[in-house]
Amino acid sequence: MKITFCCAETKSEPWLAGLQSVLPTAQITVWQPGAPLADHAVVWTPPQQFFDEQPQLKGVFNIGAGVDALLKLRLPPQAVLVRLDDAGMSVQMAEYVCHAVIRHFREFDAYEAAMRAGQWSYRKPRRRADFAVGVMGLGVLGERVARALQMFEFPVNGWSRSAKSIDGVRSFCGAEQFNDFLAATQVLVNLLPLTPETRDIMNRETLSQLQPGGYVINVARGAHLVDEDLIALIDSGHLSGATLDVFRTEPLPSDHPFWQHPQITLTPHTSARTLREESIAQIAGKILALEQGYCVAGIVDPVRGY
Repeated sequence: MKITFCCAETKSEPWLAGLQSVLPTAQITVWQPGAPLADHAVVWTPPQQFFDEQPQLKGVFNIGAGVDALLKLRLPPQAVLVRLDDAGMSVQMAEYVCHAVIRHFREFDAYEAAMRAGQWSYRKPRRRADFAVGVMGLGVLGERVARALQMFEFPVNGWSRSAKSIDGVRSFCGAEQFNDFLAATQVLVNLLPLTPETRDIMNRETLSQLQPGGYVINVARGAHLVDEDLIALIDSGHLSGATLDVFRTEPLPSDHPFWQHPQITLTPHTSARTLREESIAQIAGKILALEQGYCVAGIVDPVRGY
């Protein structure tokens, strides 16, 4: 069995060593133009040339959860595109979102500013019942986030394309229930896959339907959010702020207005990083399963986009 590794801006040696340790009989190499044909590929943002030169691939394994960049390319028609199910990312995502929600709810940003100014002051406690958190996207990551938020006794809403049932989560589904979901939500958390249908989904019209003083947390893709609409709604007072981990252009350009906005908290696409050992174990297990003719989890439907 031959495996080719084509992951841009990723140090290949640890990945190759890890894959070789769990697949000792496989031939594993880093792809270069003109490389021999392989059976499976481990990829991250590969060029179109890679797939043009590897038309026989049976499995393409993405080392991240998002596959929107891959779906823009022409993949071999018989190749199965497989994304990571979790690989240690869901607990990181739950940590990040819970931190952002609690920081906003407890007004820790205001406390930090006061302490830096030498002011010893208290703020009136808020009611959790007034801070319903709405999670858009209830896949592996979204469900983990929703369950984690319940531990802090926030009311949790969930919206997904198809109906989902999670104990303690008020579920909404489909376009017909989207507006009701927004109207019931004070803090909006985006964990949707990026598809043509979800691009720009957080815009002036949709964000205006959040409860007054609403807050936005985007940990999915930058293209879900219309930047200027978010800023306008914060400046108007309808939204109280945002925590953003993903952006349309990364790194975020130095002249982007997000940098200087006092009510927007930024992090550099770090909410859930790929954990190499967990990812290698998952990818190796799925390669072996495909080789033996078994079905695997995480197969991407090109029509749905995830």
